Amino acid sequence: DRAAGLFRAMGDAARLRLLHLLLGGEVCVGALVAASGEKFSTVSQRLRVLRTEGLVARRRDGSHVFYALADAHVTDLVTNALA
Repeated sequence: DRAAGLFRAMGDAARLRLLHLLLGGEVCVGALVAASGEKFSTVSQRLRVLRTEGLVARRRDGSHVFYALADAHVTDLVTNALA
């Protein structure tokens, strides 16, 4: 069930694009919004799904929230999926 949840979350093209943007390291939500060209609320919802499935981790610094891939395993999954 866990693996199916991971692949469901990664199976959406827009969420996979967010994961691709995070391959380079930690990124502020505002930068993800700018890079994706989508509304803040849309990006936040997609990040929530990814976080629920354990694909991304978040860190708050004052009023800014930063996201990164959860671990090297997720980096490998994303890299292999895009290869």
